[in-house]
Amino acid sequence: MYKELLIEIGVEELPAIPFLKEYKNIKQKWQSILSKYNLNSEFEFNYTPRRLVLIHNEFPLKQSDVKNEIYGAPTSIAYKDGVPTNALNGFLKKNNIELKDVSTATKNGKEVLFYEENIEGKKSSELIGSMIEEFLFSLNFGKSMRWGKEKKSFIRPIRWVNVVFEDNIDFELFGVKISNHSYPHRDISYESQDISSKEDYFLFLENNGVILDENIRKEKILKEFKSIEEQNSIDIEIDNELLDEVVAITEYPTALLGEFDEKFLQMPSEIIIISMKEHQRYFPVFKDAKLTNKFIVVSNSLSSDKSLIVKGNEKVLLARLDDGLFFYENDKKSLLQPELLKNVLFMKGLGSVYDKQLREQKIAKALFDQYKDSSNLDEKLLSRAVELSKADLNTEVVCEFDKLQGLIGSYYAEFMNEEKKVVLAIKEQYLPIGQNSELPSTLFSAIVALSIKIDTLFSMFSIGKVPTGSSDPFALRRAVIGIIKTVLEYNLSFDFRSVYNAVSGTYETFDFDKLDAFVEERIYQYFDTNNSIIASVLKTNEKDIYKIAKKIEAIENISKQKSFKENFSTFKRVSNIIKDLNLNDISVDISLLKQKEETILYNETIKVSNKKYDSYQEKAQELFGLKPYIDDFFENIMVNAEDEKLKTNRQSILGLIYKEFLEIADIKEISI
Repeated sequence: MYKELLIEIGVEELPAIPFLKEYKNIKQKWQSILSKYNLNSEFEFNYTPRRLVLIHNEFPLKQSDVKNEIYGAPTSIAYKDGVPTNALNGFLKKNNIELKDVSTATKNGKEVLFYEENIEGKKSSELIGSMIEEFLFSLNFGKSMRWGKEKKSFIRPIRWVNVVFEDNIDFELFGVKISNHSYPHRDISYESQDISSKEDYFLFLENNGVILDENIRKEKILKEFKSIEEQNSIDIEIDNELLDEVVAITEYPTALLGEFDEKFLQMPSEIIIISMKEHQRYFPVFKDAKLTNKFIVVSNSLSSDKSLIVKGNEKVLLARLDDGLFFYENDKKSLLQPELLKNVLFMKGLGSVYDKQLREQKIAKALFDQYKDSSNLDEKLLSRAVELSKADLNTEVVCEFDKLQGLIGSYYAEFMNEEKKVVLAIKEQYLPIGQNSELPSTLFSAIVALSIKIDTLFSMFSIGKVPTGSSDPFALRRAVIGIIKTVLEYNLSFDFRSVYNAVSGTYETFDFDKLDAFVEERIYQYFDTNNSIIASVLKTNEKDIYKIAKKIEAIENISKQKSFKENFSTFKRVSNIIKDLNLNDISVDISLLKQKEETILYNETIKVSNKKYDSYQEKAQELFGLKPYIDDFFENIMVNAEDEKLKTNRQSILGLIYKEFLEIADIKEISI
């Protein structure tokens, strides 16, 4: 038998961000509890800031009865000369049964003690309370709180628990007894109303200002955005993360258009936008791709007079923008003063931010020396860009809006008439900042961004701040991925160790092998290919990121060819034969080439070795082209000849081939 089950957990307003982080896990956690209690059934989960709701259209009235088969010791052990032993007595005691309940069964070819226990399923009404409690404790929102006399904690106080089922649920959660009543939108009433069915519940919400389905709330917001845009010939910037937050904090959202004084538009638009988004959850408005003095607020109020809501929000935003303009005007009096960074601590053991900037300048100089011949770079401007990159940390705007660090610095550098490429590099110094982030738009900016990331990496390793497990508080993994992306974007030959050697003495000595291993882990993460192909390239001890990428690309492309498996098996055989050969000390004595197959293979190998190639793939293709000669060699030549000199000479021919391949990859590492 099945009946509808509605569970509504009423809470004080949930904070959006921690809730949204856990949101993706909520259904799975309830499903796990259903499985644990043997009450599996389909359900839906919806939420508003004041309620978490689980709805089952068909929920079992009781658990299924279970037959539990219990096997014991072999009968040959359970009885001795027909007399029960301790093994049998222990089986009876453990299962709280009598001898008459025990039978025998065959298991693994032996006759053993057997008992079939019939467990009658419990009524669901006896279990639902405990299930809800377990569900709430399973949710992880980060910080939680206690209230009143409660010793248990949750993200926000629980005010009611509404369960609609065939039977009443006699259970208490967080000092609240489970009942069958719910509450309307706050603007309507603080009085509860009894709920008799799922249909009754939905009708109650509909008539009392609550849209339970978060997707419908989002659709309502977007529809109203579209209407406002059409009526006012404007464009609303839709930040999806912000939209999700607004959906999570409203029960009946209404989009409203407000405005602010145009004088604030003299500020950088980013100051205005961050004031709107992060502090007030407003959406910025544009016209002809320019920020306007308007904004969108999504209200949760049911008031019929929307003008009061708009005015209230305009007043709140005015205070924020006044602060921003005050800070901005003050900053313009002094702009960027990098020497003040001496008073800003970067990290214990690493000195001030000014010290970090000096290290970054040394790295920028090393990168300039490496790339100056192939690009139009200016050493002094690079140094200047790095010098000014963190100077806005002392500005009032960045102190108030720390996420604008770098961006505000670029505005102030422009006011100081710095070179355009310096201004742009300051703005782009942290790129890339995520999986789909843009990269620095110029090589000049790229070198500044690389210098910053490389110093952070070397600095943290030098004081032992190496990421462990999932912990990476200084985003070193992201820094390495950013470096890989950048050097590949600009086709830069790049080796961490060579950069480190160029600035030797700048950092406390650390185990560079650990950094190599850390970088290799990121290489496996970055390249979307067979891990054995990556391993085959890294096994050659190649450290240049650009060359690693090109070699991986070459082997990956070749591995997709139809002929690869045949080629691979031949070269695998080569690797097995020369596995004990010292490839650094091999030579072929031409005078010992007695048979035509070994002479031909040697000559063809020398041709491939001496040829110039435009790509690693071209060279690998040529090496694989030796396959027919290698096959003839294996078919007609006794490699492991009795004559030791002849044996070594023939192995050396194969060693020359493999040595050439090792300039690209160690093929024996590949798994296909």
